[in-house]
Order: sequence, then C-alpha cells, then structure tokens
Amino acid sequence: MATNLVNLEAVGKVYGTRALLDGVSLGVNEGDRIGVVGRNGDGKTTLIRILAKLEGADDGRVTHSGGLRLGVLTQHDSLDPAATVRHEVIGDLADHEWAGNAKIRDVLTGLFGGLDLPGFGQGLDTVIGPLSGGERRRIALAKLLIAEQDLIVLDEPTNHLDVEGISWLAGHLRARRSALVVVTHDRWFLDQVCTRMWDVQRGDVHEYEGGYSDYVFARAERERIAATEEVKRQNLMRKELAWLRRGAPARTSKPRFRIEAANELIADVPPPRDTAELMNFASSRLGKTVFELTDVTVQAGPKVLLKHLTWQLGPGDRIGLVGVNGAGKTSLLRALAEAACTQGEAQPVAGRVVVGKTVKLAHLSQEVAELDPALRVLEAVQQIRERVDLGKGREMTAGQLCERFGFGKEKQWTPVGDLSGGERRRLQILRLLMDEPNVLFLDEPTNDLDIETLTQLEDLLDGWPGSLIVISHDRYFVERTTDRVFALLGDAALRMLPRGLDEYLERRQQVIDAAAPVPAQQTVAPKKAAAVNRAAQKELQRIERQLDKVGDKEKKLHAQIAEHATDFEKVAGLDAQLRELADERDELEMRWLELADDA
Repeated sequence: MATNLVNLEAVGKVYGTRALLDGVSLGVNEGDRIGVVGRNGDGKTTLIRILAKLEGADDGRVTHSGGLRLGVLTQHDSLDPAATVRHEVIGDLADHEWAGNAKIRDVLTGLFGGLDLPGFGQGLDTVIGPLSGGERRRIALAKLLIAEQDLIVLDEPTNHLDVEGISWLAGHLRARRSALVVVTHDRWFLDQVCTRMWDVQRGDVHEYEGGYSDYVFARAERERIAATEEVKRQNLMRKELAWLRRGAPARTSKPRFRIEAANELIADVPPPRDTAELMNFASSRLGKTVFELTDVTVQAGPKVLLKHLTWQLGPGDRIGLVGVNGAGKTSLLRALAEAACTQGEAQPVAGRVVVGKTVKLAHLSQEVAELDPALRVLEAVQQIRERVDLGKGREMTAGQLCERFGFGKEKQWTPVGDLSGGERRRLQILRLLMDEPNVLFLDEPTNDLDIETLTQLEDLLDGWPGSLIVISHDRYFVERTTDRVFALLGDAALRMLPRGLDEYLERRQQVIDAAAPVPAQQTVAPKKAAAVNRAAQKELQRIERQLDKVGDKEKKLHAQIAEHATDFEKVAGLDAQLRELADERDELEMRWLELADDA
C-alpha cells in the first residue's frame, strides 16, 4: 500500500468575501502524478501553496508525513540576485563531481541546451541579478530537479520553456520516482506526465483518474448527468414561477414561501460561461494573394535570422511556426506586419514582400503594453467599434460582446491596469477580433490563459475563415488550431515539417547529436575495424576543423555586409560568397553524419 505523503482535511480558504476553497479534503500518496486545472482565479495556486504549507488555511488541517522531502517551484523564485548560476544550481560541488553526475548533466542539457549554458554570457559563472524572469525561472527549476525529493510541487513549470524544453521536462518527470503535483495550462504536458487530475471549481475540487484526455471525457460525462438533473430542476422552477404569477404573493404566507423556494432553486446556478460565435467576426474575405515572399532576408540588428526565403501564405492557410529561441519567429511576423501596415512600402533588408490588396491584419504580440491601463474594459473595446455585425441581420454592442468574453457588467468598468494577465490577454484578443480581420498573427497567444479560455479560443479559430500564423510553445494549441507546421532550426532557413512537432523534435535532436563529441569506443574491436575507426575519427576531426573555418568566414562576411549595408553591389557579392559557404557547410555536415554513423 502506497504511503501517504500529504493530507488535506476539510480545508477552507477565503479571500475577502470569496471562498476559494470550501471544506476540501484530498491526499497525495507515493507515486501520485497529479495535474491541477481550473479557471484563472479559482484557487489552483492557493491550493498547492496550502498543500506545501507555504500559506495557511483558514479552516481544516494539512498534514505532512514525517521527514517529507518537499521541492516547490512557485511563480516567484527566491534566488539570490548576487549569486552565480553555479552557486545556486550546483552549490559547492567541484567540476569533476558534478560533471560526473548523470542527473546533473541531464538537467543542465535539458533546460539550458548544454553543460556550458550556451544562452548565458558567462556560462555557470553568470550572475543571476541581471537575468530575465524566464532565465531565472529555468535556474530555479534546475536547482529543484537536481535535488532529491519525495514530492515535487510545480506551479506553471512550462512557462518560458520552448517545445524541446517541455518535451525534455515531461520525460524527466516520468522517469523520476518522486510524487508530483503540477499546475499547468499545457494540456499536452498534462497528458504526458499525469495519472490523476484535480479540477478546482467554485471552492470545490473534483478528482479524476487519468491524464488530461481522460479528464475531458470524465468531466463531459459528469456534466451530461448534471445537465439532465438541471433540466428537471428548470422544469420544476418554471412551474414554481408560473404558480407565482397566477397567485397573489402579498395575501398569504404560502406565496411568500413559494418565492423563497424559487430563489433557492436558482441560487447556486453559475453565470453563463464565456461563449462567442467568433466565426462571424471575420466578414471580409481574401483574394488570391495574401503574403508572397521572394528571396527575403530578415535581420535583427546585425544578426541575419533568415536569408533567401521564398515562401507564400495563401488564403485560408493555417500555419504553426516553431523554432529555437532567437531563430527569428517573432522577427518574421514583425517584418510581414510592417509590410502589411505600409501597403508593401516597408520592405526587409533584402528581397521583396508582396501583400494582397484585401489583407486586413490583426497582430497579437507577446506584450500588452498597447492597452492603456487607465481605460475601462468597455472603453478599450469601444475604441475599436461600438457595435459589430454578426451577419443575418444580427449585431451586438461592445458591452454584450464583453459579457460573451467573460467580462460581466461590473468587470466592464474595471481599469485595464487592474486586470490579471489572463484577463488582459482575453481583452486583447477581443479587441483584435472586433475589428473583423481576415489575417491573424498570434505570437504566444496562450500566455496567461486558463484551459477553459484556451478551449474557447480554439473553438473560435475552428470556424474562423481567414489566414492564420501561430507562434506558440503550447504543443496542444498548435496541433489543435493549425494544419501545417513550419520550423526555424537556427540555420536561417524555413522548413515545412510534414510530420509536425514530432519531426521538429527529431530534427533538433539530430542537430544536438551532431554537435556532441563522439564518445570513445568502449569495446576492443578487431585490428582492421579499429584501423577503419581511427581513420573515420581523423576525418571527423578534419571536418570539424573545416566547419569551424567556414563558421569564421561566415562571421566575417556578415560583419562586412553590415558595414557595407548601403552598397548594394558590394552586398550582392558578399551574399554570393555566403551562399557558397552555406553549400560547403551542407556538404561537410552530410559527410560528418555519414562518418558518425560508421564510427
């Protein structure tokens, strides 16, 4: 029988006048892998903080088993800003000690891309203070995973991780023996890792067996049964109200009793959920041309992110765009958006972008700074338009649409600056869609949205008739909303992946394997085989030296292109040399892979 690690008995927690948890009793046993879901603000984070004894309960009791080793990742880290990454993650271990530890090597490689932390200027000796929130979060996660725990509690661990990082984390957690409680909106991750689900709703927690997919089926069945009971109750309520209308409520005590009974019948009915028929938002249509790119180069400062890109986005195309951080996903969307906003006048540093005459673009960026924090929610929507035509003679006011998106009448007068991250994101999406675009660019649209809102957004996009490009690390969202996946693998090229994100992860692993040093042979081979192997190793080393030289030449050419940016004839000549070097690199890498397989 599994040992109980944590037990919650009749736990209650109230904020203001709202009960986030009301008499909740739960337990976590050895080997449990529990995913916590629910709408933003319903108490998921509060539940796990109480479970971890980071926050006290108003009622009930929380019990930990004796000697429980507990690791917690909260949404705000407690890292020392004056410390280095080495000090926080590895501690006092000598280099030979931690480098010889398979777990430490696995965590550093999985979360940072290599033992030398390639994304950090000083590697392990980088000071934490100046780092971004996402970088600090990865450091906190690495520190937690390197230690040994009986129970790991994670609050949104996939935030700031790319597709590869999320895939690695799922595999790592599956392989650990620790029990797990995790709050996340990443549904693919929940399916990969969890065997039980806790659904936090209106002060209660419903338990389900299985991962996210099993939870969806089980919850649908529970709600179907509840709906049957609701129909019976609504019929009874209609009879009650009809009786009240026929009677004389002020004359006897009996009608007053009936009024109270009717009020009790509807007292616990929740407000309508956010729903919107958003396929009717896009009333305009596209012509044959949307975006056509010919031999385009995209730069961010002096860095060339994409070169010689010839590609087109057609009417109705639904594209998922994935890639390593810094490869140019956001820069590509920004270049297309600038061309669209200037009717094709703003062009990239090289090549040409043709924009269709009927294109009406809406671009959801990662920031929400464009929303004036002093505006009320309703005013922010009315800035776009007062009413929207839904077709077939139907129209809705800005206020009615706000209600459809979960902003009730009181919430409509809340200043934008007082909204939560998820609410601001929802408002941003509403404003974009009210303008009836026919092309949507969504850059990390799932940030700060709960699962229910994500599901509604996916339903919205299912029937949306325009062209769509989605950048997201949420694998479930990408697979759910797009038809084709294109990838930026960091080599300045855009590739279509027929097998989607599975193929992307395979390609990235091939790149990582190709860059890794070839391990020494562990067995004694026959003399002839050993000689062949030595020859292959020598050629591998020769090719690696050539690749380094090619890389140095490419850097010099990029610097010269930046220096002579206004001399088009000079740039053209340098660009031709770059193409030759790219061809040479491709040949060398192919030969390297062939030899690596044989070695």
